[in-house]
Amino acid sequence: MRVRILPTVAVLASVLFAAVTAGAQANSAKPYTPPRTPDGQPDLQGIWNNATITPLERPAELAGKEFFTAEEAAAYQRQTLEQSNADRRDGGAAADVGRAYNEFWRDRGPVVATRRTSLIIDPPNGRIPPLTPEAEKRNAVAAEYRGLHPADGPEDRPLAERCLLWAAAGPPMLPVGYNSNYQIVQAPGYVVINVEMIHDARIIPLDGRPHLPSGVRLWLGDSRGRWEGNTLVVETTNFSNKTSFRGASEKMRLVERFTRVAEKMLLYEFTVEDESSFTRPWTAQIPMMKTEEPVFEYACHEGNYGLANVLAGTRTEEKAAATAVKSKQD
Repeated sequence: MRVRILPTVAVLASVLFAAVTAGAQANSAKPYTPPRTPDGQPDLQGIWNNATITPLERPAELAGKEFFTAEEAAAYQRQTLEQSNADRRDGGAAADVGRAYNEFWRDRGPVVATRRTSLIIDPPNGRIPPLTPEAEKRNAVAAEYRGLHPADGPEDRPLAERCLLWAAAGPPMLPVGYNSNYQIVQAPGYVVINVEMIHDARIIPLDGRPHLPSGVRLWLGDSRGRWEGNTLVVETTNFSNKTSFRGASEKMRLVERFTRVAEKMLLYEFTVEDESSFTRPWTAQIPMMKTEEPVFEYACHEGNYGLANVLAGTRTEEKAAATAVKSKQD
């Protein structure tokens, strides 16, 4: 986790919201022509931030409402920031502990510049399509195993808890609450995306090479990129079953689109295709904002005593349970 010296979250969000809204309006008035790299490709380089309080799925209370008005967006933003404020002290000790990190550590971000009520733009209801029966069964089996074996060893704990991978940070790249920066670097034949959350780097070739053999499975999948006009299109396959995204299988095919639509705005869109898991493909869209802030080191392993404590606590619970059983037998 990083430390940034920032103004209060509410003030920051208001400033960012005004800035991105103005940028979006300016963009709609005149099409933007992105600068070019030395080898003639659209220049997407820089550090981009995807922090936003707009949820992935449209809340039930906003069913049927695709966009906020400016006034509604401001009200939603204010209410959400108040409700999610981790520095609140209401609700008692348990609620206080449950809020974990202080608000200082968070990257809440504003409502997205498009003022959509969800990041999902298709289906039109702004919701992830239902899982298929096959996926429901597969995920139920996995959940049952996790319930029976929560911490037999470190391999049973989530990859994020083990400082190995934060799946939501990408691909696809979703807001994760903090460490929301992504650095894009371009070189002839390649695009590299350096992810701030758990320091992953995606190296994306643009030379038309085929995907890896189907038997090779990777946590970040196998990405291949191409240009369609000013848009970078990245297709990723060969995912591992260890990184099931929203219930998807390792057969998931992810198509991402990166388009620089303003000097300080990168429109990021992704489509999830997995007919074995979802009843239809679905698409989300996030306007990412350029920032001058650096990508900080993610030193998760150093002093990661939490994982050792989880395992030690589980062993203690197992001993207590065994002692209780033995006591009853005696």
